Amino acid sequence: MKVGFIGLGNMGAPMADNLAKAGHDVTGFDLQAPCPEGVAKAENATDAAKGQDVVITMLPNGAILRSVANEIIPAMDKGAVLLDCSTVDVESARAVAEQADAAGVMTVDAPVSGGVGGASGGTLTFMAGGSEEAFAKVNPLFDVMGQKAVHCGDSGAGQSAKICNNMILGVTMIATCEAFALADKLGLDRQKMFDVVSTSSGYSWTMNAYCPAPGVGPTSPADNDYQPGFAAELMLKDLRLSQQAAEAVDADTPMGHSATDLYAQFVEQEGGKGMDFSAMLPRFEKRHRG
Repeated sequence: MKVGFIGLGNMGAPMADNLAKAGHDVTGFDLQAPCPEGVAKAENATDAAKGQDVVITMLPNGAILRSVANEIIPAMDKGAVLLDCSTVDVESARAVAEQADAAGVMTVDAPVSGGVGGASGGTLTFMAGGSEEAFAKVNPLFDVMGQKAVHCGDSGAGQSAKICNNMILGVTMIATCEAFALADKLGLDRQKMFDVVSTSSGYSWTMNAYCPAPGVGPTSPADNDYQPGFAAELMLKDLRLSQQAAEAVDADTPMGHSATDLYAQFVEQEGGKGMDFSAMLPRFEKRHRG
């Protein structure tokens, strides 16, 4: 396929690179980041979008997505697909979809899970919203960039699935870190704690696959001084999106709200920015009940 790729940062660059290596004709644009080898460089976003079968965007937030959409949708061919892989608010995803539909352009909102490692290895999971026709058209690209793509429903459904998933992730990581800090103060060996919880009803991805305690369980960012696999500030972004969505639909999410407040405190007041989101464990280790 002919693919335009707008947003070649830590995630976008390896995704575009994998598409080019798989034989797709990829043209890229980013305001700052260079194009990977094998990706042609466009002078601007409009040029990257012209004449493409699919235009992929990987952008920081909904406001920037809306701005880029205003620029590129008029330049796209009718019947082409705008595939947005950013994690943005549901309202922005749906607004862009309506704008594209009016111009005869199909859309898929497909935020990803798997981080930079998944982007590089082509093992991302995509949560997709949009029509069956649009999803079918971009599915071969999902096969290159990831290991799984789930069609979650109409426009906005991909973003909805992503923020619900990551709200669970943020809440669960806090609970896992709290439990380890409590176990420490109760004099329980961390390995024994892991051996019990990882095979009992406390089983979770944050315990079994991404354990926040160094030297316990499979290798995780905790074993690399909490250098980010998934940065705490990105978790905060996703939690804030979850609360924005909850407010919009009048959903009661007290645990999500509390997790948002805790990550905000950690990132903005306690030096957590630039650390993995599992660095909540050393945070709790240093704190006392109060």
